[in-house]
Amino acid sequence: MKNTNIYSILAGIVLAFTSCSDEFLNKTDPTVLVADTFYSNEKELEQAVAGVYGMLRGHFNNEWQFNEYISDNTTLHFNVGNRGQGPALEAIEFWQYNAATPNVGTLYNTIYSIMVNINTTLLRLPDANASDAVKRRAEGEMKMIRAYLYFQLVQHFGDVIIVTEPVRTPSEAFALERQPVESVYQFIISDLNDAIAALPVSHPANQVGRVTRGAALSLLGKVRLTRKEFPEAINALNQVTSLGYELLPSYASIFLPANKNHKESIWDVQYQGDNLFGVHSSFIYTFAPRESNGAVINFPGQEGGGWNTPTRDIIAAYEPGDLRKDVSLKEGYTNLQGQWVPVPFINKYNHPHTIRGVTNDNWPVIRYADVLLMLAEAINEVSGPTGEAYGHLNAIRRRAGLSDLSGLGQAAFREAVLKERRIELAFENHRWLDLKRTMTTPQLVSFLNAYGLRERANPTTSRGGIPFSNDDFVFEAYQVLFPIPEVQMRINSSMRQNPGY
Repeated sequence: MKNTNIYSILAGIVLAFTSCSDEFLNKTDPTVLVADTFYSNEKELEQAVAGVYGMLRGHFNNEWQFNEYISDNTTLHFNVGNRGQGPALEAIEFWQYNAATPNVGTLYNTIYSIMVNINTTLLRLPDANASDAVKRRAEGEMKMIRAYLYFQLVQHFGDVIIVTEPVRTPSEAFALERQPVESVYQFIISDLNDAIAALPVSHPANQVGRVTRGAALSLLGKVRLTRKEFPEAINALNQVTSLGYELLPSYASIFLPANKNHKESIWDVQYQGDNLFGVHSSFIYTFAPRESNGAVINFPGQEGGGWNTPTRDIIAAYEPGDLRKDVSLKEGYTNLQGQWVPVPFINKYNHPHTIRGVTNDNWPVIRYADVLLMLAEAINEVSGPTGEAYGHLNAIRRRAGLSDLSGLGQAAFREAVLKERRIELAFENHRWLDLKRTMTTPQLVSFLNAYGLRERANPTTSRGGIPFSNDDFVFEAYQVLFPIPEVQMRINSSMRQNPGY
């Protein structure tokens, strides 16, 4: 094999696998049946694993909607003349989602679709004609990814259906019921412990992009932190610090396509641009301002989608001199007529590329900076702001060109870590779950409604004279969870809807 990324190695295989088994790959769990005539040998097993990784790209193309856009971090460049997909996305941004909101249904279905292939792969592993080492690694990878997906499900929907094997009959599917949050978390923790035991610390250069033991330990630390099991979080995260990860000296270099899978990267979803293999990213095309006409994306006449636009709120949160600001966002751009246009946009994924619509940016899921900030948070909750906790926090700040913090009480340190996470991990899909983890429901309701009042009074982008509706940016307690999509409620009489919907 060539010394290259797992996705470029298997791009052709994945495309072939997808085309010859399209119906199989597009089935949605938990209400459909699954074919299982694949996975007979090591080659097919590797193809199946690569297929799961490939499906993650589709998920991460849209995860920003549910973890950044819904929060105080980002909003939209309002399009008066072309509503297009606006109403569906605006329902999430303005907190007007309900059981019929299509993008919420897509999130639910996409996750369970990936789960079909994970569960089928795990079921077929014992019978595959493959080495024990390959089978053990595949088991660890599938359980790590399944744990991540269930963590997203339980955070967004609360009680959810746990599926560990492919559904084979309609009666099986319709008998499935949502399981309590506690059961879901125990399942996640069990999968992660299995993954930690099975996964290597690193992969050969020609296998880069696969999840590792460090990724599983980092996710376990986040799960423990979310559950306020702080000593357990510290134990998991401390193990990550001994695995050879380190902060890069330059914040900008973290996101450069030429510098992928570096020492700070614990888990990136892999994309590959500059070719037409169909495994590329295109984040800047979604995030760049509308009507930018080639001034932001360097192709003649090219506009952006105007989605996931940095808010006035997050722009104001940067301290003077913070080196991360210019990397992460721009407050506007100069158009082709030389005029300044004050429409902000995410700059973190804006890099030169050779083919229109085909970018080479990976998506960072877990970085070492995230681990250090989680560790600082957990230590503070157990022992207050110790020297070790300050060390982790201030290492992040020093790289950003900021002064060390000191002399804070436990509550003030907690706030400082949350703010640092907001800035350091801006637009990497952490904000919504961070807010949910660190606030009670009444606190979150108050916090979001205060932000909503500010955005209504002084919108980040012009609305072209169209007023907000009375319910825009009004957040209610039940909305901390998404509704179960209405189609799931119709086809499965055992399903219970979340309160409030």
